[in-house]
Formats: sequence, structure tokens, C-alpha cells
Amino acid sequence: MNATKKLLTVTFLGTGTSQGIPMIASKDSVCLSKDFKDKRLRSSVLISWDDFNFVIDCGPDFRQQMLRENVQSLNGVFFTHEHSDHTAGIDDLRPFCYQIGEMPIYLNLKTLHNLEQRFDYIFTKINRYPGAPSVMPFIVENSPFKVSGLKVIPIEVLHGNLPVMGYRFQDFAYLTDVKTIANSEKEKLKNLQVLVVNALRIDPHPTHFNLQDALDFVSEIQPKKAYFTHISHKLGFHEEISEKLPENVFLAFDGLKIVM
Repeated sequence: MNATKKLLTVTFLGTGTSQGIPMIASKDSVCLSKDFKDKRLRSSVLISWDDFNFVIDCGPDFRQQMLRENVQSLNGVFFTHEHSDHTAGIDDLRPFCYQIGEMPIYLNLKTLHNLEQRFDYIFTKINRYPGAPSVMPFIVENSPFKVSGLKVIPIEVLHGNLPVMGYRFQDFAYLTDVKTIANSEKEKLKNLQVLVVNALRIDPHPTHFNLQDALDFVSEIQPKKAYFTHISHKLGFHEEISEKLPENVFLAFDGLKIVM
């Protein structure tokens, strides 16, 4: 391994879509599955290197995910976009803010403006509630930046018409809620060890890759390995779908760890 390269550990905190699996009040067979790999919290990953821990997205299951993985410290949050399944856990940053003060958050301007409206008590500087989390926003534009000694390359994709930020760390890239991606952004995904990308369901979807879209994308990008996430119950049972995938393509599951 190159001496300047960091050892990355990626933990899948959640691999489900906006409603998770099982979905509330559903009698679908996947929602009733006893296989732990069919139980999916909202999509997020923990990325660790040296003594640093960062998450990509903190959705409504963030507290549960932090407790399950026994995360004792956090150095920052990368947000992909504003939707609730990727942001609604922002208030649960509080225990980590008590440790470090202002929590660095990395996000595009549209996402920041949305969070400022929805969570105004977090962002206000006047008459702050003393228990509110404190955050320090860093605006992500479409150019690389450094965080805790590691170069981060933003990848802009479209979720329907909504811009979403993916992120590349060394030879690992995480993309979610992708429906379309420009060729210029695909160029940033060359020579990947691991690609993570959404594969929502079998049938086509207007704002997400379905399974075939995701497989076609992997064939085009050619990472050594690919893991699918942001999965709904309509994709099917984890084990059944896994058996049909190419040998270098896998369904991620909650709690899976990858070291590279």
C-alpha cells in the first residue's frame, strides 16, 4: 500500500430506502423476513481512518446506528442531499457536539438552506436553546477538498432534478439516490477499489437506479467491487437477489464492514 494512503474502514450503518425494511404496516414477504440482512435502516455509512470517524448522512435512524456500532466519537458529517431519510437525525449529533463543540458538516448550498429552515434552532445565533447541537457548515462545491488529512472528491449526480453529492475517498466512492450522472462526473470514478451505489428495486423508478440501472452503471465504471444500497423491500430477498449478481457485485447489509 502506498505510504501516503490511509487505511479506510467503511461500516454500513443502514442500507434501506426512505421507509426502511420492514416498512410500517406492511405484510410484504420481505418485510416479514426473519433474515437479519433483510432488515434495513435508512442509508448511511461510517468512514474511519487514523483516529477519525465521519458519517455520510444522518437520517432518522442515526441514534440507533450509533448505539449499535458503539461509535464513541465523531469528527464530521457529509450530507448528500436534503431529504429527510438522509438528514432527520441531525439533532442526535448533540452528544458528539458536547465532546468537540461545533460539528463540521459538509454539504451543498441547497441542502444547507433547507436544513436552516427545517432545523432553525440548530443554526440560529440568537437566543439559542442551550441543549441544541452546534454545527459548522462547510459548503461543498464541485471541486476536491481535504478533511483530516484525506482528499475528498465530490461527485455530483441527479436524483430526478435534485442535485445530490456523492463522495470519493481514495479508491472508495459512495453514491446514493442516483438516477442520472454526467460523463464529466463519471470520469471521477475511474480506478475504484469499491463503488457503493443505490439499487432501489426491480421495476424502473423515476428518480432512482433500479437493479438493472445499477448493474449497467457498474459495468460502465468497472470498479473492482460494487455494493448496492438504498434498497427497498421491492428489490426482493437479500439472499435470492445476491445469488443472481455478478461475482464482484454484492448487496450491502446493515453492519457490513469493508476495510481497504
